[in-house]
Amino acid sequence: MGRIMQKVDTLIITGWVIPVLPEGEVLENHAVAITAGRISAILPASRAGELEAAETLEMPEHALLPGLVNCHGHAAMSLLRGYADDLALMPWLTQHVWPLESQHVSEEFVQDGVNLALAEMLRSGTTCFSDMYFFPNITAEMCLQAGMRAQITFPVFDFPSAWGTDADDYISKGLTLRDDYKHSELLSIVFGPHSPYTVSRQALEKIAMLAAELDLPVHIHLHETAAEVTDAVALNGERPLQTLADIGLIGPRTQCVHMTELEQTEMELLAVAGASVIHCPESNMKLASGSCPVAELQAAGVNVALGTDSAASNNDLNMFGEMRTAALLAKLSSADATALPAARALSMATICGARAIGMQDQIGSLEIGKQADLIAVDLSGLESQPLYNVISQLVYATHASQVTHSWVAGRNVMSERLLTALDAETVKARAQHWGERISAGRKTS
Repeated sequence: MGRIMQKVDTLIITGWVIPVLPEGEVLENHAVAITAGRISAILPASRAGELEAAETLEMPEHALLPGLVNCHGHAAMSLLRGYADDLALMPWLTQHVWPLESQHVSEEFVQDGVNLALAEMLRSGTTCFSDMYFFPNITAEMCLQAGMRAQITFPVFDFPSAWGTDADDYISKGLTLRDDYKHSELLSIVFGPHSPYTVSRQALEKIAMLAAELDLPVHIHLHETAAEVTDAVALNGERPLQTLADIGLIGPRTQCVHMTELEQTEMELLAVAGASVIHCPESNMKLASGSCPVAELQAAGVNVALGTDSAASNNDLNMFGEMRTAALLAKLSSADATALPAARALSMATICGARAIGMQDQIGSLEIGKQADLIAVDLSGLESQPLYNVISQLVYATHASQVTHSWVAGRNVMSERLLTALDAETVKARAQHWGERISAGRKTS
């Protein structure tokens, strides 16, 4: 009798498998099997014949790695890419972005902007992202249609918008959304108070109480600029991080975005609390907001992940570019060429991101039993030659266009650069429509 072979749904045989854990490991000529949406085997290519696959892909010049995790962004703002460039944060927000949003943000705007962002992220290797924007219900629907994994943080402000009237209204709508999707395998809904300067202490205290009761993460812009910290001290007599710590908002489920202004004692506070920091290097550089002390945070034991921020302040959603920039900026700002090695930068874009959003048991590394969120990167081109160190090549010399395939929960969401659940031409046409509409409004104002 012949040997009974293990049946799998998909078998990917590739030149290099980068599991991420352990950090820096590279498995040459290996195969990864997917069964029922999860990784069911990782084995040498020479043993691939032991598996019976419904589909087999042979990619001898590709690297297979976990899908990238973009831990901070505002997806719908992709429609504002290039709208108001070369400005500091507060003039950019108060004189350009917020006035435009008050005119144009609607369910239609969010739907078209999110689809544009999803297409860009999937085409550049991101398979999971965290989003904070108005009409998060629309974002959730678009993610499910595209097959994208996401943490959706419902925004909270003190002031009204197209989606809510005040902090209580935002919180009520957000918690309703959380109930709607609490059983979703792809989506998690969490608190997204915008920042200490747009949300009152009273509202933040309410969020702290509810987050503790419901065991929900909190995602917040924090210490983004020196001016933010200085203004808070002048107004409240203490720095914003301390205020949040005093009301119980800093803990293992807290995601602190930006954190360009930090003292040593604050890094220690974050480490003891188990909070994560989301580093957005390119957006911070473009807005001249400052530089997050990544090497010092990691030395203190703080989990640091990566985010792109929005395409309105970056101006792309390319996590490969973010990895490279993060590594180079850390070296420059610390005057230490060893401050952030390539393998650690890759970890920040994968497993550290998964830890930050509480999904480390499901995604962020290639391990048997984890969700099959994978990307395949073509390293056959001239731009990747010669190939001495695969991880260094991925971090320092890989373009988003080299991502050829993406899977989320075992579902092929991009194959040979073609999106399987989004119509690229429709997405492009809708983006161009908004560009014309917003430009026309600018000319008449």
